[in-house]
Amino acid sequence: QVQLVESGGGLVQAGGSLRLSCAASGRTFSRSNMAWFRQAPEKEREFVAAIRWGGGITYYADYADSVKGRFTISRDNAKNTVYLQMNGLKPEDTAVYYCNSGVIATMPGDFWGQGTQVTVSS
Repeated sequence: QVQLVESGGGLVQAGGSLRLSCAASGRTFSRSNMAWFRQAPEKEREFVAAIRWGGGITYYADYADSVKGRFTISRDNAKNTVYLQMNGLKPEDTAVYYCNSGVIATMPGDFWGQGTQVTVSS
């Protein structure tokens, strides 16, 4: 069983930055594919970014087109934590952001955090 706890959401003006954190339980974190998804009001949950284990100490990051160049996903395996640095935030980035473990392509895995609200004002 994997437990995920997000933090770092809040209210920010357009153009601003936030960093989300997701602390994970479990001894296999370093080999886990981790991702962020988001869900805006009255919209479906969507893929934002993932950081995937490529074997050894290799990891690969990929992003939704809507956030590419503005968001950066990273991880600290010593802390069992994955991060989402969000720069150049836009009002359309307003959503609840969820951490996910076990992502395959852009399909979520079985484990979710509780979510953290990000609100971007214009």
